[in-house]
Amino acid sequence: MSEEATLDEFVDEQEAGGNHSGDVSVGDLQQFESSPIESWNLVRLGEILTLEYGDNLPSDSRESGTVPVFGSNGQVDTHSEAAVEKPGIILGRKGSIGEIDFSDRPFWPIDTTYYITSEETSQNLRFLYYLLQNIQLERLNAASAIPGLNRNDAYGLKALMPPAEEQRKIASVLYTVDQAIQKSEEIIEQTERVRRGTEQDVLSRGVREDGTLRPDDDVAYRSSWVGDIPCDWDVKQYSKLISDSSVGIVVKPSQYYDDDGTVPILRSKDISRDGIVDGDFEYMSEESNAENENSRLQEGDVITVRSGDPGLSCVVDGEFDGANCADLLISTPGPKLDPHYAAMWINSFAGRKQIDRFQAGLAQKHFNLGALRKLRVGVPSLDEQKRIVEKVSSISESLESQRESKRQLQRLKQGLMQDLLSGKVRTHDTDIEIVDDALQHG
Repeated sequence: MSEEATLDEFVDEQEAGGNHSGDVSVGDLQQFESSPIESWNLVRLGEILTLEYGDNLPSDSRESGTVPVFGSNGQVDTHSEAAVEKPGIILGRKGSIGEIDFSDRPFWPIDTTYYITSEETSQNLRFLYYLLQNIQLERLNAASAIPGLNRNDAYGLKALMPPAEEQRKIASVLYTVDQAIQKSEEIIEQTERVRRGTEQDVLSRGVREDGTLRPDDDVAYRSSWVGDIPCDWDVKQYSKLISDSSVGIVVKPSQYYDDDGTVPILRSKDISRDGIVDGDFEYMSEESNAENENSRLQEGDVITVRSGDPGLSCVVDGEFDGANCADLLISTPGPKLDPHYAAMWINSFAGRKQIDRFQAGLAQKHFNLGALRKLRVGVPSLDEQKRIVEKVSSISESLESQRESKRQLQRLKQGLMQDLLSGKVRTHDTDIEIVDDALQHG
């Protein structure tokens, strides 16, 4: 790479392999007595920063305003005045240890946080923000009933500090990737709004054979128990549309967990409206799966969350045919109900409104099988159900592509942080454009 390098060129080169000069992990660094990187200093955090305590601000004392209020897990509210009158870094002190946030304007850190501004450090504030993200403060979680970060423990951690100009370059690279992630999040949010709007339209107006919505003509619609729907649609109880229903393992599902098992046990956390989330599944043996036949899943089943996010539903795809589940509702659509349409309806405003009614007055939000079977569903012909699903699925596919792009950017950022903040990849010999944000903060 030439010395005259744009940020994009630098990032592209690092994705392709980069220019590596060494490799020091955060854990290894704590054993060093001197800096392994030429021109970088090995320091303890207490030598370069002070962690100030946030100020108490009860929720009933907050007034309408635009000043961000930060708790230990990020921004929690806004207020009419700031406790800190300049940009700063906010660290979770109680509860969410290791949560690091940055406010580019005056803010209010509440008393479960620490904060750092330019008055508490002479280092580049944006660089320090990334350094603290990478240093794994959550390892210092104090042993107590309530997790906590002792600032004296944090002060003892060692870190590598490059010269000011290299701090700005590193901060510029990482900030640029952060901006791309933020832009990706905005696109995802916009697409989600489009999908919600499209879903509401197709579930109230339907989709004609040519793929268009029915015209906005009062004559074509009728009022029903589930709202306005096309005149040729039926409204039926969900129990009349399914051929079978059951509940996943409820009594001590953990007794079946087996590190050597091969059958996934799906739980609430594994469910999203777009399908089963690839993740860290628990497993059971084939013998336990046979023993729990009633909770065994088949491709095309609709699975629904009972508690946590009651009513959240998706369809079991071929990958999980034969898997088992814990504390989920299982329903098998009959011949006149498309599984994806069923899940879409349950997840829709019309479905959720009914689910909320069933939970009214309950101290703990919970959705049981009897309530699921009583749901009212607007039912078009099977062909129209498939057209409705296709209309929304095209947006869902775009949404998943956007989410994957965001995940790739997050992986890129993680790799760049590890390489740049350890000195494995150097920026001192490249004329990287320094972004305004890095200049403003040191």
